[in-house]
Amino acid sequence: MVFGGAQVLMDLEPLVRIVRGDTILHGYTHTVLGAFLIALIAGLIGRPISLYVLKLLQIRHSNFGWSVSFSTAFVGTYSHIVFDAMMHADMRPLWPLAEMNPLLGLVSIPQIHLLCLVSAVLAGCIAVTRVAIRTKSTAD
Repeated sequence: MVFGGAQVLMDLEPLVRIVRGDTILHGYTHTVLGAFLIALIAGLIGRPISLYVLKLLQIRHSNFGWSVSFSTAFVGTYSHIVFDAMMHADMRPLWPLAEMNPLLGLVSIPQIHLLCLVSAVLAGCIAVTRVAIRTKSTAD
């Protein structure tokens, strides 16, 4: 949930810019510095929100500490920058150090979509396997 929350926070700026009709959608939040600040926020609010939601929904889970919350938030924001930088010409991920986007076009958009799809299927298989193993062990 912290990873997903970090993704949502990253794209609040582009959402506002889309609504306003701006030509540049990916601004300060899609820089190394912006991702750092958003990761701090996501890590700080993500843990208590996640624990509250899991408790509210009565979902059994392992407790996770602050280091997991912050590391997950940082992985979320920086991976977001990498993927978006490969796809969006308006990104300047190294600003204010550089105006260029060295990742643009490094991998094609269809390849990125395929990677995301394969990752989602793999994650789904792992999740189903873990549930099956846990269910079998409690039944024994």
